[in-house]
Amino acid sequence: MCGIVGIVSATPVNQQVYDALSLLQHRGQDSTGIATADGNTIHMFKAKGQVREAYRTRDMRSLLGTMGLGHVRYATKGDARNEQEAQPFYVNAPYGITLVHNGNLTNTRELTDELFNIDRRHLNTTSDTELLVNVLAHELQAQVSGRDLDPDQVFNAITRLHERVEGSYAAIALIAGRGLLAFRDPFGIRPLVVGRRTTGLVGAEWFVASESLVLENAGCDFIRDVEPGEAIFIAPDGEMTSRQCAANPQLIPCSFEYVYLARPDSVMNGISVYEARLRLGDRLADTVAKYTPMGDIDVVMPIPDSSRPAAMQVAQKLGVEYREGFYKNRYVGRTFIMPGQAERKKSVKQKLNAMSSEFKGKNILIVDDSIVRGTTSKEIVQMAREAGANKVTFTSAAPPVRFPHVYGINMPTRQELVAHGRKIPEIATELGADHMIYQEVADMQAAIIEGSDVTALEMSCFTGDYVTGTVTPEYLAWVEANQLS
Repeated sequence: MCGIVGIVSATPVNQQVYDALSLLQHRGQDSTGIATADGNTIHMFKAKGQVREAYRTRDMRSLLGTMGLGHVRYATKGDARNEQEAQPFYVNAPYGITLVHNGNLTNTRELTDELFNIDRRHLNTTSDTELLVNVLAHELQAQVSGRDLDPDQVFNAITRLHERVEGSYAAIALIAGRGLLAFRDPFGIRPLVVGRRTTGLVGAEWFVASESLVLENAGCDFIRDVEPGEAIFIAPDGEMTSRQCAANPQLIPCSFEYVYLARPDSVMNGISVYEARLRLGDRLADTVAKYTPMGDIDVVMPIPDSSRPAAMQVAQKLGVEYREGFYKNRYVGRTFIMPGQAERKKSVKQKLNAMSSEFKGKNILIVDDSIVRGTTSKEIVQMAREAGANKVTFTSAAPPVRFPHVYGINMPTRQELVAHGRKIPEIATELGADHMIYQEVADMQAAIIEGSDVTALEMSCFTGDYVTGTVTPEYLAWVEANQLS
């Protein structure tokens, strides 16, 4: 999970990219970067940390031009501490290409070998984004003839890229002096939306971003999602062309976007994230009612913020009082996307404080959006008990996370997942809760896709079924071995 944005504007783009990245900060806080194009010249700045900390006035002044892209990183490949792994990545031929990427490639071993031994390209990092930009550059170089770059040549290069690359990827690239390119993997696993803004200046201005809230904030009209397998090319004068570049595209977006990752005020793939979370609460309430004796719950409490819509629906449907018992420190980042278990554990109590007046002598039903490693959940149960709770029932609006996620979320090893190899009562014991209730897999999918054209979701971390069809037990063992080494 990362946040990406690309803009073709009639005015300087640096501040516009900065503002968009600030809105996407929830998608990654390890590092950030911006690249802009001023004619044939690409300017770039990237640094560790969050957006508001990374850029100084002199950095922003150096980012000249009316086309630009930006990235906030949540490390799922490579080393989160290595500034070289921060995006964007750049190659100087053909023309000069800089690229940002959200997702995970799953055939990195094969691509690394091909790029060095066949394409004769050198890599400096272990980042799959560097692989992706080099594949794009190689395939574009094979298409270019003469001085001009035709959109058909760009689309032919993306067709070849789809044939070579496996996994999840939503990407935006700047091609120096030629335009901005955006493309999405053939399954549409990671989100990408496009919007247009009409000003009194010449031509239309275009925004491409991970989430629709960026478009709304910039005063853009939402045009549509970038389709799975599609590529969009926008020239510096604002002329936009597009083509479907994949042989058999299917829309199977990541379920975890709706459960946790995306902001509630975004719409992706025609699905409102907020409304999906309300429906998750409705479905969870039915399961809670099925497994919990009446009168065994005094109050329903969310873990702020992403579980709040679901918790409100659970309380309403059960006819139980809804209370806010945990106060959130908004100056601590999202604990799930912090690098390292020790850092996540340290941040839980810095992030949340339990107000004892809401807990004393009560039977508490806690609603969280999901439970992955159990680090946060275990600390929260302990906090509730220390605040005087009589009983603690812990619920998750998502099913048990039992399998590694390889498409852009940092869950690469089974050993770190609290639900792996455990039955639900055993998970309750591990977390210190009196009862444990999870959403059913079928209920989660039905709640998210209701009323949309989406017919299936990428749910591998819940089911073990990997939609790209190329994730083998050998690959999962290799990922785990490399993560643990």
